[in-house]
Amino acid sequence: MQAQKIIPLYTTHTENLMQKFINNLRETEDLQEKTIKEYQSDLKHYITWLKETGRQDPIQDTAATTITAYRDYMQKEKKLKPATTNRRLITLKRLFEWTQKEGHTPQNPAKAARLLPEERTSPRQMTDKEEAGLIAAAGQEKNLRDLTIITLMSHTGLRTMEVSNAQKEDIYIGPKSGKITIRAGKRQKWREVPLNSTARTALSAYLNSSPESNYLFPSQKTGSRYSERGIRFMIQKHMKTAGIEGLSPHDLRHRFGYTMAKKVPLHRLAQLMGHDSLDTTKIYVQATLEDLQKDVEKINWE
Repeated sequence: MQAQKIIPLYTTHTENLMQKFINNLRETEDLQEKTIKEYQSDLKHYITWLKETGRQDPIQDTAATTITAYRDYMQKEKKLKPATTNRRLITLKRLFEWTQKEGHTPQNPAKAARLLPEERTSPRQMTDKEEAGLIAAAGQEKNLRDLTIITLMSHTGLRTMEVSNAQKEDIYIGPKSGKITIRAGKRQKWREVPLNSTARTALSAYLNSSPESNYLFPSQKTGSRYSERGIRFMIQKHMKTAGIEGLSPHDLRHRFGYTMAKKVPLHRLAQLMGHDSLDTTKIYVQATLEDLQKDVEKINWE
């Protein structure tokens, strides 16, 4: 997919670097197009601020003090929510982490910038009824591939990128155990994820009738890997059929996280999901906004 231009920048060199960064995100990370556009929007906002403050180049003229000034501007002048400010700071951290890695800048000026403290709440959880409805919707079409993908994601927490890249040789199914090897997860991280009996049963049935291909889930049109975009579209289609609103394909991964958080220690869940930090895994043990609303309603005096 051809990447869109962000905005006209100061120099052709800088413009090319920004575009290469966006292209790298598209090619190497399991990100929805909405997320890519947020990265582009964050960069546009930063560049606009730089122009307004008289700085010349968003890459070469950014220092640690520049990032701090930008954070203060968002927090104190624009009065943005901490989540929005932090998201934009993280975009800059990712950008300059990439430029340093690629040798375009000697250091990452955003590395030391502190994020604003915020009270985090967890995303809405997929209910048992919604999961059953999604499985039923996929089953109606008698497409074993779709049903297997949905079952696998909700019972392993795999990302769509990891499902897309999986090959048949990555699957091991034994009499009472099984595993899938993720050879290139997020940030190229390798890990092994155990398969429970539900996942093993679904995969065994699928493999007995799957098309000849090295990929676990080949595209029915091209025979190559089933793309992340195609997988997301397929899941969204079945969600729509099931009447599920307010959830995305990534919520199958969240479904696994919420379920496992009730049964295993946090550090084990982090290992299963391929998280680098326990802070990321903590969202599965924190209350959702809906949970908090129910709690405060308990002291309603009306």
